[in-house]
Amino acid sequence: MKLNELKPAPGAKKARRRVGRGIGSGNGKTAGRGQKGQKSRSGYSKGPGWEGGRSNLIERLPKRGFNNNQFRTFYQLVNLSDLNKLEDGSDVTGQTLKEAGIVRHANRPIKLLGNGQLDVRSLSVELDNYSQSAMDAVQAAGGTIRNPEVKATKVVETVSETVVAEAVTETVAETVVAETVVEESSEVVETVEEVEATDDAGDEA
Repeated sequence: MKLNELKPAPGAKKARRRVGRGIGSGNGKTAGRGQKGQKSRSGYSKGPGWEGGRSNLIERLPKRGFNNNQFRTFYQLVNLSDLNKLEDGSDVTGQTLKEAGIVRHANRPIKLLGNGQLDVRSLSVELDNYSQSAMDAVQAAGGTIRNPEVKATKVVETVSETVVAEAVTETVAETVVAETVVEESSEVVETVEEVEATDDAGDEA
């Protein structure tokens, strides 16, 4: 076989369909579009979900419930094993992770997870959030977390919510006990008054 004998496999190259060339082209005078109708006009396009003009499915379905996606924080997730691409003693920030090809966006929230084995040492990490196991692994490898208050703040918020719930429960319990005591006192007073009234009636007789 010689270079001048090379050619594509049969059927690999196919001539482009040239429309609008008249009735002798094999596509007829309407260029394969048929007669009239929306699909025969120029500029026709049908978007996703289009059902010919009637209300499409997403409009007909009922919308119920609550979705937290519009309020939640979407993190770019980074594992400990991903940090092995960096050198010992590196600064770990959104910019350095982007330059290393670990994340796509330096200006979006990043969370470090504890999956994998961390082989590099003495890292200085400053990201938007961490798992507890990731923080422990970085510190065990001689590294530092420059903003541990990010994790601590979330823990404090959870603890505060728990304390408030316990305080509310205790207040409600105390209120119930106080109301019970008042009711019992009222019953005792009524009983004493009835006894006194009975004694007075006996003396008069």
